[in-house]
Amino acid sequence: MAAPVCPGCHERDARIAELEARLLALEGQLRDLTDRINPPPPRTPTPQPPAPGKTPTGKKPGGQPGHPPHPKIHVPPERVDVVVPFIPGRCRSCQTPLPQTAGPGDPAPTRHQVAELPAVAAQITEYQGHYRTCPCCEQVTHAPIPAHLRAHSVGPQLAATLSYLAGCHGVSKRGVEEIAGAVFDAPVGLGTVANLEQEMSRALISAHQEARAAIAAAAVKHVDETGWKQAGKKRWLWAAATARVAAFVIHPRRNVVALKQLVGENTTGILCSDRWCVYDEWPVLRRQVCWAHLKRNWEKQAERGGKAAVVGRACLGVERRAFELWYLFRGGRCTRGEMDERMVPLILELLEVLRAGRRSRDRKLSRFCARILGVYAALWTFVVAEGVEPTNNHAERVQRRAVLWRRRSFGCHSAAGCRFVERVLTAVQTLRLQNRSVLEFLYKTVQAHRGGLQAPRLIEAG
Repeated sequence: MAAPVCPGCHERDARIAELEARLLALEGQLRDLTDRINPPPPRTPTPQPPAPGKTPTGKKPGGQPGHPPHPKIHVPPERVDVVVPFIPGRCRSCQTPLPQTAGPGDPAPTRHQVAELPAVAAQITEYQGHYRTCPCCEQVTHAPIPAHLRAHSVGPQLAATLSYLAGCHGVSKRGVEEIAGAVFDAPVGLGTVANLEQEMSRALISAHQEARAAIAAAAVKHVDETGWKQAGKKRWLWAAATARVAAFVIHPRRNVVALKQLVGENTTGILCSDRWCVYDEWPVLRRQVCWAHLKRNWEKQAERGGKAAVVGRACLGVERRAFELWYLFRGGRCTRGEMDERMVPLILELLEVLRAGRRSRDRKLSRFCARILGVYAALWTFVVAEGVEPTNNHAERVQRRAVLWRRRSFGCHSAAGCRFVERVLTAVQTLRLQNRSVLEFLYKTVQAHRGGLQAPRLIEAG
């Protein structure tokens, strides 16, 4: 028979439980306060295994033997302003006086050219609207300055030069303002610099459209994208390039809409890119996936160890041999047919390696191999298609100027600023690919814009 429960004992146990709960709560508050006063020491991160070191090549830094030289280029004789001749007076052997004019057997003179700037100062033209009082009726008559002259305070050559500094070399607005005063002795305001940029942006609209149309119609085009900012908000700078044309677009998204705005609505031509999912909208048989990106992916797999390391090293071995064949073909030491024939075993070998990786229990490795197998045909387009390279390095080189600009300026403050960036970069990089003068083109463009004339063509027949 159970002993009767004492009412006093029940109240006591309840009181003890209540006090224990309060004690635990107070201990928790005490720990929180202690941590605030004396925070715990930072946790030591778990050491990661070092990345595999690169095998030293034993080569010295700099140009290697056989590298083509880059000597100083002399300007042509018609470009030389002053010639200072040094003519020997006597024979160094017998001291006989020598003629002042060169004989038919004398070698050509050695040449050394020194470039120097004269005193640089912008030409300032002041237009004056004078008043005159009639001696007969004493009416004051004013000759106003024509409106087309009052429309601009900076001439087209200086405007093109300042835009060249900003668009080609990424000089900031304050830097352009300082250069205008310090170098050209033509002080301009910061607002004028911004207005000149927008004027150049409007003048380059047709050039930008021309470049985008050429990219859309190109048989082979390289595309890449990188981050940008507009007033601190995320944007994407898209770049597309052929051998002679480059085009840029800044877009809020990294999606198919942005891609089509850059290269057109129709998926024509072969697209060279990385494996970003947006490019999957392009037909896989008209794509070339960048092997430089794949190489970095395979190196990461090799660093993970286990089955991933086996697959990664096997893929890197195929990549090395495939590029050896590519370099032989590019150097003219084998035909495309020979490269194609010798590439077949590598195509089959890499296919088996990726299939084995897809069957692995390592989920990360399995998903990675499955994604590559999904675009496997796009790895080998360069083997059979003319004008296609196995990497997307061309787009990245074209985009490098934009990346450096972003690092200096952190993007733009307005949509109008973004339009200036994409249009001036399009003009600059296209002209550089065609070995044409950027400054001369910008001058002709702004001059035509101010005169209401047709803008010069950005793309010349190659």
